[in-house]
Amino acid sequence: MDAARAKILVIDDNPTNLKLVSLVLTVDGFDVSTAAGAVEGLATLRRERPALTYCDVQLPDADGIELAREIKADPELAGTVVVALTAYAMDADRERALAAGCDGFISKPIDTRTLGRDTQRFIERGPGADLR
Repeated sequence: MDAARAKILVIDDNPTNLKLVSLVLTVDGFDVSTAAGAVEGLATLRRERPALTYCDVQLPDADGIELAREIKADPELAGTVVVALTAYAMDADRERALAAGCDGFISKPIDTRTLGRDTQRFIERGPGADLR
């Protein structure tokens, strides 16, 4: 899929992180939507059907890992690539995210130099293809 046409949804309650990820991906040619929480994110996901959703693990209105599990359990949304964004970088955190159905895991702080490339690779590999 061409990055210039790929729709990305970023779900994060931290306005600074939301702006940073959105800006980097927009500059890299992606069409980016944002949501500040799980409820808003799920509604946006259902409406826009992005190729990839970045989901913060700690959201004010739900656990991001549980949100990923809900997305993957929904037959209409299961094909969405879901990548966990988290400040937790321990192996156990990564395994928990992947076990819940996340297709990848990116720890914060986000490497803005590689985010666009990693996003494209996640999309190309599709659901179930962790890059690391």
